[in-house]
Amino acid sequence: MYELEKQNLRIFSKYIVQVLRPSYIKVFLSEYLDEESVERILSEEKASVTSAAQMLLDKMFQLEAEGWFQAFLDTLLASEYTGLHAAVSDWNFAELEDLQDCRTLLDRVEPSITKNMKPRELLSHLSDCLTHREREEIRAVEDQCGCVAASERLVKSLRRCDKQWFKMLKTALYNCSQKLALQLLEPDESEEMCVSEECEENMDTMSTVRFEFTEDGESNEGLLKSINEISSSDQPSEGAGITAGLGRSAEKKLREYQKELAEAAFSGQNTIICAPTGCGKTIVALAICEHHLKKFPGKAKVVFMATKVEVYAQQYKLFIDHFSKDPDVRVTGVCGDTDVGVCLRSVVDRNEVVVLTPQILVNALQNKDLPSLDVFTLLLLDECHNTTGKHPYNNIMSRYLDTKLTSSAHTLPQVVGFTASVGVGSFKNQQEAEMNICHLCANLDTRVIATVTKNIDELRSYVHIPEKEFFEVPASPISDPFIRIIRNIMCNIEQLAKKIYDIDSLSPILNRDYGSQKYEQWIVDVQKRCKLLRLTDPEQERRVCRALFNYTEHLRKYNDALIINEDARTKDALDYLQAFIEQVRKAGYDSTERTLTAFFDVQREQLLHLATEGQENPKLQELKFILEEEYRNNDQTRTVLFVRTRALADALKKWIDETDSLKFLNPGVLIGRGRKSSQMVGSGMTLTSQKGVLDSFKTSDHIKILIATSVADEGIDIPQCNLVLMYEYVGNVVKMVQVRGRGRAAGSRCFLISSRNERIEKEKQNMEREKIVEKAIVSLQASPETLQAKVKLFQREDKASRDFESRSPEKPRTVGSYKLLCAKCNAFACVSDDLRVLKECHHIILDHTVFKRCVTNPHLNPRSFDGITKTQKMLCAECKLDWGIIASYLNIKDLPIVKIESFVVQDVATQRKHYFRKWRDVTFAMREFELTEITPETWGPRE
Repeated sequence: MYELEKQNLRIFSKYIVQVLRPSYIKVFLSEYLDEESVERILSEEKASVTSAAQMLLDKMFQLEAEGWFQAFLDTLLASEYTGLHAAVSDWNFAELEDLQDCRTLLDRVEPSITKNMKPRELLSHLSDCLTHREREEIRAVEDQCGCVAASERLVKSLRRCDKQWFKMLKTALYNCSQKLALQLLEPDESEEMCVSEECEENMDTMSTVRFEFTEDGESNEGLLKSINEISSSDQPSEGAGITAGLGRSAEKKLREYQKELAEAAFSGQNTIICAPTGCGKTIVALAICEHHLKKFPGKAKVVFMATKVEVYAQQYKLFIDHFSKDPDVRVTGVCGDTDVGVCLRSVVDRNEVVVLTPQILVNALQNKDLPSLDVFTLLLLDECHNTTGKHPYNNIMSRYLDTKLTSSAHTLPQVVGFTASVGVGSFKNQQEAEMNICHLCANLDTRVIATVTKNIDELRSYVHIPEKEFFEVPASPISDPFIRIIRNIMCNIEQLAKKIYDIDSLSPILNRDYGSQKYEQWIVDVQKRCKLLRLTDPEQERRVCRALFNYTEHLRKYNDALIINEDARTKDALDYLQAFIEQVRKAGYDSTERTLTAFFDVQREQLLHLATEGQENPKLQELKFILEEEYRNNDQTRTVLFVRTRALADALKKWIDETDSLKFLNPGVLIGRGRKSSQMVGSGMTLTSQKGVLDSFKTSDHIKILIATSVADEGIDIPQCNLVLMYEYVGNVVKMVQVRGRGRAAGSRCFLISSRNERIEKEKQNMEREKIVEKAIVSLQASPETLQAKVKLFQREDKASRDFESRSPEKPRTVGSYKLLCAKCNAFACVSDDLRVLKECHHIILDHTVFKRCVTNPHLNPRSFDGITKTQKMLCAECKLDWGIIASYLNIKDLPIVKIESFVVQDVATQRKHYFRKWRDVTFAMREFELTEITPETWGPRE
């Protein structure tokens, strides 16, 4: 057992022994090793921690006890080894590999740095990379042995740290003014900090926006020419020039501040254009696009990308309208809804401008539909601050940079990004903000951040930034009878669950209050671990798994109801619960579910009474007062009300419709199109429905208030809005700027309504961080050499990380036999040998008997995609869990296409269970689907 895990532990042992301190996971040692081995390992640790860690691994290679590997992972997480836990869970040690250079530097400067640090001052800044135990040990050493000894202990802890500690240490040294120690780590950088601070004090206005960047001949080795590096002989003359209107209709004539924003991009440089929401960045994008088309006639290929389908539709229309009178410019668009059998290469060949959602381009590059990005000459990225992490933008730009840094056979496109804020990532000060901005620039391969400086007065005359006000209201008391009843029901359900299994042992999440997001996280964790339970009696295992799933699902809905009650009416929370209970009764209504629904039935009359006679939510009273006051003062007010969830959007619409003094507002609701369903608002809105609501809000007096989730906070144009209400709606700096920017009319205002002081404080911190970001941009614009150096450094580091990841050994896929069991009730579905892969992404059960183990319902949204037509939903026959869909492909009917998240995978040989959320993560091999396997004998009509 566990041969694969042991093999991978051996492969990555050199990273593990550099980090792991056995005494910190003594609980695991005591449970799975004999007493003598534990004593030897702990004794060895006093002489050499690395040697002791290796001894522990050697013992782990011999373990055969059931569950030891999962226990090892759980202990790592509980002991705050979060970096090592993530690396072992995914078998991806790239981040730990990145720490090696930092350790080497620390080793070199240790004798000096330990004499120039004050560790006690640093500890509060290092809580994200040092464990509580380590910090306490360092404090104890300082108390007993002095500052130098504590510094040595701190260095030892950092050397074995599994988190990205180097940046945190530098920030801590800088914040604590320990400049001598900081200079030992990066002398040049600390000097730059001081210089930039002096520059800031002398700069009241923003300096030059555009700066040139050229690399010397040596640094150009191995780099590609960007489109802006093509020799002048390859480029058409500038005679066509740029007129303000670019030959288009008068309303597209560029203002002076828009010309300023476009200047660097017009000259062919990769650029981030950062300007407030509502200033016309899309008009600037159109101007850049047209200038590029004129500059490279017959050669130019432009792609404009929008992150959301809703925004894509809006921007696509603008591009169509702008180029409609130019017969030489063909514009088309492709998004998730229209990408049915589309060959992107032929689309690009036939058109000069293509508007896309970025995943379409990612898919085309992965499938080799497009050979590379050099088929384009200009990439325009809307909301480019998303170019981080695993976002499709970053996937595209990683390919761009990999090509640039490794090949000279391609000419890469110019890149221009548009955003209202570059305040990405987490940061506490200007230095950290600058680092984040530089990393964004590195990802987008740009050394230019274009902002408005020379024409700032003109910008301010057109763009109105709403005033921000805060309304803190009292929360509903815990003694509220409705809350008390729901909490009692939840407590009773938990006690029932504990009678059949110790659910507290399934998840380490503690301090989970009813009605909180943390409680939701606990439920998700418990359900995940329930799926992998192994008991000696298979029948008992099935009963326990199904019962625990039911218990936790009811707990989840009661938790949701408490959250709704906190923000809306008790009536809305009760409606939500009643809809869920009715759905349970109509599905697989077993004895467990009858017991659970009985809890609700007993209290139903009392809950109904409280819903009709109880006190009104103080937050709703405040919201009602604000709306009445605003519309009394200006009956032409147009409001966007932002809320966190679809359920709350629906609840607030009902509340406004049923409130006599507010029903004239005739609220519209704008929510996303995702598949996650809600008992209260269905499964989202279609693109047509969204467009209808938005058009009605913009062009008529019918809808006076729009209740929206996050779908409306980025990119959607609502120029009539003059009042933005954030109802418990707080995010990061970028979200704050985006949401506030929905209020575009003159005299606009933005209110945050919350019963939680911490949310109000977070928004105030966002406002301060916005100022930090503005200063960081000014500083980088004033120091192009610093930006250039940081961009080059980040690009090389990220390339090395990607190279390491690509070289890391993949988990080998086994050829053994596995069962797929229903994730809710453990009912058998099929064996892995009957699974086939269609078009590399659709997974079919090629066993006609599966229809005896499932039931089907008509699909509520039958449609075609990728040549496949959905016809029915596929549900477990016993518990009615959604297994997937029934579809037709070519002339083949009734193909069961399943989603792996609905199943637990059990190894037939070892009986060990696995749970996978994505098909790409499964560990067993599957054959490709072949039409020859379908015959009248094997795939006849369903009985």
